[in-house]
Amino acid sequence: QVQLVESGGGSVQAGGSLRLSCAASGLSYSNYCFAWFRQAPDREREGVATISPDGRYTYYADSVKGRFTISRNNAQNTLYLQMNTLKPEDTAMYYCAAQPRPCGLIFNGSVFTRWGQGTQVTVSS
Repeated sequence: QVQLVESGGGSVQAGGSLRLSCAASGLSYSNYCFAWFRQAPDREREGVATISPDGRYTYYADSVKGRFTISRNNAQNTLYLQMNTLKPEDTAMYYCAAQPRPCGLIFNGSVFTRWGQGTQVTVSS
């Protein structure tokens, strides 16, 4: 059974930092691209960051570039999102998602076959 379990969300003040984790099980982890998506109330889901199977390549949404860093530990089947200089507009539910090979660094949600349940991030001004 494939599971993606996010953790690390919470409430912080603007300018603060959080580190999200996504623990994967039940899949061949190194054969997947992974991504973080987010969805705020009354807004469409948007891609935040994505990473290649070997971790060498990453791609970010313009809104988070320079503030967020995606990484992965293939030995521990874990995906991370380091979020710095958080802004109120970063408030959303954050989801990790897996895209099987052959995969690309894109934010088309339809190519991601596995999704976690999400972790809430709230940034206050």
